Amino acid sequence: MKRFFGSKAPPAPTLDEATKRIDGRMGQMDEKINKLNQELLAYDKQIKSTRPGPAQNAIKQKAIRVLQQKKMYERQRDQMANTSFNMEQTKFATESMRDTITTVAAMKQGAKDMKQQLKHIKVEEVDDMQDEMQDLLDYNNEIQESLGRAYQTPETLDESELEAELMSMGEELELEASMPSYLMAPSAPTTDPHSAAQVDEYGLPEASQIVN
Repeated sequence: MKRFFGSKAPPAPTLDEATKRIDGRMGQMDEKINKLNQELLAYDKQIKSTRPGPAQNAIKQKAIRVLQQKKMYERQRDQMANTSFNMEQTKFATESMRDTITTVAAMKQGAKDMKQQLKHIKVEEVDDMQDEMQDLLDYNNEIQESLGRAYQTPETLDESELEAELMSMGEELELEASMPSYLMAPSAPTTDPHSAAQVDEYGLPEASQIVN
């Protein structure tokens, strides 16, 4: 059936999946290279401990084959590293494009909303409102200046006369304060209308007061 109708192609892997796969293979290459390095160290010790001759030459041939294999793995690892870097760059560019598309869509929606809002606002009305507010503030300032204005003294009062009277008043108060109390004029006695005796026209107590 597949031969007649064909098979559905599997979905292409994403950049994240491809990057993870490459990174996994690079890790495997590093493990192989480290293993070959251990073998090379062992061969190097054997070469140093073996006298020159067929035995040492055989060890060298083995070390050369291991070194060739290591070089091959290192080239493959470098190629995969470049591939991984290119995919990272592609992923970054793709995400940047997605962000750009989202930003442009948001800005378009914002511009559309602004146009709708501006339909309810007229520049002339805003200017008129600003002018009215300025007039009200100026009028309020005039009212405050009028309320804070100082009242003038009547024209009949001369400031020099008021100052002279103030000076003489101060001298009189100082004189009264320094004068002995017995020289000061006695104050008029206060009488209680209920307790004071009633006198007649000759200055004598009334008969009612004498009887009591």
